[in-house]
Amino acid sequence: MWYKFTENCIACYKPGSNITVDEQLYPSKCRCPFTQYMANKPDKYGIKYWAAADSDQRYVLNALPYLGKDNTKMVGDRVGENVVKKLVAPFVNKGRNITMDNYFTSANLAKDLMKKNTSIVGTVNRIRREVPLSAKLSKDPLYSSVVYKAGDMTLTCYQGKPNKNVLILSSMHPDVKVDSKTLKKKPETVTFYNETKFGVDIVDQMTRKYSVRAGTRRWPVHVFYNMLDLAMINAHTLYKLIFDVRISRRAFIFQVVDELADPHM
Repeated sequence: MWYKFTENCIACYKPGSNITVDEQLYPSKCRCPFTQYMANKPDKYGIKYWAAADSDQRYVLNALPYLGKDNTKMVGDRVGENVVKKLVAPFVNKGRNITMDNYFTSANLAKDLMKKNTSIVGTVNRIRREVPLSAKLSKDPLYSSVVYKAGDMTLTCYQGKPNKNVLILSSMHPDVKVDSKTLKKKPETVTFYNETKFGVDIVDQMTRKYSVRAGTRRWPVHVFYNMLDLAMINAHTLYKLIFDVRISRRAFIFQVVDELADPHM
C-alpha cells in the first residue's frame, strides 16, 4: 500500500526546479525493530522516513521508511548517497537541483548526479575526506568567505559566527558571488541553501498540526496514519493548483471529510 501511495504521488505532480531531501520522524513508541531515537526532534521516538519534497509547494514527491540495514545498497555507497539516489530517481535528467543537509552530501554523490544532469547544494561535514585541510582548520574573520573549486563543484567556507563556520558543496554554482551590500555578506550558495532547505521540515510541521493520529500499539497503523496525513497535504496542494483557489488546509480537510462521509449518511 505504501508503494502504491508513493507511485501516485510521483504520477500526480510535476516538481519545479528545486527538490529538498531530508528525514521525517513520525511519533511512535510501538515495539518494532526499526523505531528510532532522534534527540533533535520534538518527539524523540518514532518511525523514520526519508522524504523528497518540492521546495516551492511543499508537495511530498517520494518517501521511503527506514527499515534498518539495506542489503540492496551498492558496495562503497554511503547510506545517505543511496537514499538520495532512490528518492530522486524519477526526477533526474531534467536539470533540477537537490538541496540536502550534511548527512547526505558528498562529492561522489555530486559527481554521480551531474552525469544525470542534476545538481546538488548541501552542507558538508568537515570530517569528510574530500574537504581540504585548510577548510577544516580555517578561522577566518567574521562574515568572510573562502571558495574552493574542483572541476564543476565549488565548496564555500562561510564564517557566519565567531567560532563556527559552515561548509556548503554546490555543483549548481560554478562561480560563487557574495552579497557585499549587506552586513553579513552571505555567499549566494548560503542564501540559496537557506531558501530551499526547509521543504521536508515544513511538511513535518504540517503533519503535526493537523493529523489523524490516534492511540494504538500497532506500528502498521501508525504507518497508515502517516500515509493519510501526507496524502492530505498533497491533495490540498493539488486542489489549489488545479482549481486556482485559496483555501486553508483546515477548511479543505473538513470539506474532504464531508464529501467522503456523504455517500454513507
